[in-house]
Amino acid sequence: MPSRSSMPSMPSSASIKDVAAAAGVSVATVSRVLNSHPSVSPDARARVMAAVESLGYRPNAVARSLRTDQTRTLGLVISDVLNPYFTELARSVEEEARALGYSVIIGNADERPDLQDHHVRTLLDRRIDGLLVSPTDGGSPLMLGAARGGTPMVFVDRWIPGVDVPVVRSDGRAAIRDLVAHLHRLGHRRLAIIAGPAATTTGSERVAAFRDALASYAIELPDAYIGQGDFQAGSGRRVTDGFLDLPEPPEVVFAADNLMALGALDAIRARGLRVPDDIALAAFDDIPWFVHTDPPITAIAQPTGELGRAAVRALVDRIEGRPPASVTLPAHLVVRHSCGEPRTSPPSPSMERRSR
Repeated sequence: MPSRSSMPSMPSSASIKDVAAAAGVSVATVSRVLNSHPSVSPDARARVMAAVESLGYRPNAVARSLRTDQTRTLGLVISDVLNPYFTELARSVEEEARALGYSVIIGNADERPDLQDHHVRTLLDRRIDGLLVSPTDGGSPLMLGAARGGTPMVFVDRWIPGVDVPVVRSDGRAAIRDLVAHLHRLGHRRLAIIAGPAATTTGSERVAAFRDALASYAIELPDAYIGQGDFQAGSGRRVTDGFLDLPEPPEVVFAADNLMALGALDAIRARGLRVPDDIALAAFDDIPWFVHTDPPITAIAQPTGELGRAAVRALVDRIEGRPPASVTLPAHLVVRHSCGEPRTSPPSPSMERRSR
């Protein structure tokens, strides 16, 4: 048998406790040395480094990150993982981050500010290099403190007004104007909207854009035709039920996101009504399912994949010392058959799936 000295060396299994014992110091002192903490005496530092060398100790990834102040990890807090828009956004973020040498930890806020803060706090405690957030509200003290305290951060899809953080988003105003013009050409005059939360920028912006587009045709948006939703399907059902109970129901329901549109469709069908024969339906945020509904749903599509990729690039620029830039990309109208469109031509496919 070969002698012990002639056997090939194996990777060291020494632990930080072994280093501390060999150096005659505490584990905390070893950690401070590895973190380059200035409070350690030169003698203790020399003994620790000698023990590290003799034992062949290799710090784990967390310890290395503490020494370098970089973990090569990004945090992503999305508003609702069940929303296909945010699922696609998260996928593109992860792909772009991996291509740039970063990993991603994802937190789902479920449209709840308290869960958003929980994930932000947890990610900051884990020493992520930067944070991507789609805010669920106008900004909690924790979120504002992180943004203003120097944490590399980018807002994606939604943003907090007045906070100096790069924003990567789509601009849906032109697409909403196109939608209203399309509905007007089809003869619709009573148009209602299921709005997202007013505390979110996307919620308030889409209502304002819809109102402005209607005004260009001298069409008012009465309060009864504005239903307050929360970007989730249940609110779409509830608001649509309210519209259908009105003495003069709207001719069109425009849902300000895809899940509320699906809830609206459930409410319409539950009453034995048909789209678009009895009431028309349109949505913001196109999803692959919409082409498979009967009828396929007319929707406004966002360039979701490119938004995710642009957000990662902006954040990595900020982390690596380059000036980050805000990015605004246009949304576009996808015409199908849920608003009374002629059936003589096939519906327009969503461009987003082909833009990947």
